[in-house]
Amino acid sequence: MAKKVVIVGAGPSGILLAHYLLRRDQDYQVEIYEQRNDPRSITLSKSRTFPLVINQRGITALSNIKGLLEILKSASIESTGSLNHEKNGKTQLIPRNQPIYILDRTQLVIMLLETLTAKYNSDRLNIYFENQCNVVDFEAKTVIFSNVVNADDTTNVTVNYDLLIGADGARSQVREQFISTDEFEVEQKYVPLAYKSIFLPADSVTSLKPGYIHNWRGSDGIAAILVHRIDGSLSGTVNFPRENNPIENFSTTEEVSQFFSDQFPEIAQILPESEAEAFLNRPISSIITIRCNRYHHRDSVLLIGDAAHATSPSLGQGCNASFEDVAFFDKLLDEYSDDIAKAIAQFSLRRKPDAHALVELSDNAYPLSGKLLFLEFFIRLRSAQILHQLFPKYFSPSFLQLLSETTVPYSEILNIYKNWIAKVKRANEKFLYN
Repeated sequence: MAKKVVIVGAGPSGILLAHYLLRRDQDYQVEIYEQRNDPRSITLSKSRTFPLVINQRGITALSNIKGLLEILKSASIESTGSLNHEKNGKTQLIPRNQPIYILDRTQLVIMLLETLTAKYNSDRLNIYFENQCNVVDFEAKTVIFSNVVNADDTTNVTVNYDLLIGADGARSQVREQFISTDEFEVEQKYVPLAYKSIFLPADSVTSLKPGYIHNWRGSDGIAAILVHRIDGSLSGTVNFPRENNPIENFSTTEEVSQFFSDQFPEIAQILPESEAEAFLNRPISSIITIRCNRYHHRDSVLLIGDAAHATSPSLGQGCNASFEDVAFFDKLLDEYSDDIAKAIAQFSLRRKPDAHALVELSDNAYPLSGKLLFLEFFIRLRSAQILHQLFPKYFSPSFLQLLSETTVPYSEILNIYKNWIAKVKRANEKFLYN
């Protein structure tokens, strides 16, 4: 008899999990529910989503589904390193031994959706957009969704499941239902940094080389990151301390332009007035991190991705860790012959150390302030790269290489670089709270 899997959230991890489940010999029937509109109905030119970086962890997970990696590469910008821009116009290159792939989140979701729906018909797969998860009854194994037809007409539908997957992000409704269960603990914290998105048209960014992640560091914890999109434009974020930030009180485009001139002269030179105005009116976004003491409930509910372990985007690991969750769960289903109860319990037990380590790494890998500490960071990075290349048996890869060019568990990386992480954590806390 088919096992009915209900996935809440049609983001990258939820859709990739559907790919994995439906390719298994075991007969799974999958239903996906998403509160947003179908992204395939929005043209790319009108899409203003944030960029994602897919590294070796994500590549490994995608490679297990035939054709996905090739489609990803065709829709992405291949990056071979990062360029750190200084105010004097000089740049520092951090090269990569293996490329990473950059694309908009919307592009990634569309790619995964189109390949999924091309393979499976409604006998095994159904996807419902504009459906908000409202109530989960763990005892009855049912979920109530609200289908918003229009502003004046909301229809509720009750759905039963054999396995419920919460893939609905950092503010997961499925995880909220865990709070009422026994011995569940969750830590939700706002990252001390906030951000605003920025978009630069293709005709204004010819001075910035494609194929690199472009980084700028301003004063007082302010930074900017920009990457090329497939259409030649640039997108990214301007990051700043969440408390007492310099941006929230801007009221004119002149103030925006002056801010970029002071902090990021190179960006100021290519910032159109239209984007300065859009930046002024764009909301400030906050980032929340999540740590849970378990990711499953009893024998039939599992959290994955940001719903289980949302993290700061500073290391570009969020989507990759979510994809890794999917591949990890698939291996557990193999190990326990599709015994869902055993697989989800083991997911909590085995995945939690790496998920918690990732939050710690992302929060404390980069110093927010201090020239000497930044200099030490780059010296450590380059010396580790060189020593590992010369003597691979005796020296570990650099911190960033381990993160993005290998699938070494996050807990092992934290253990290797625990002294550096502790040092940065102390410095960042002193900068933010003293």
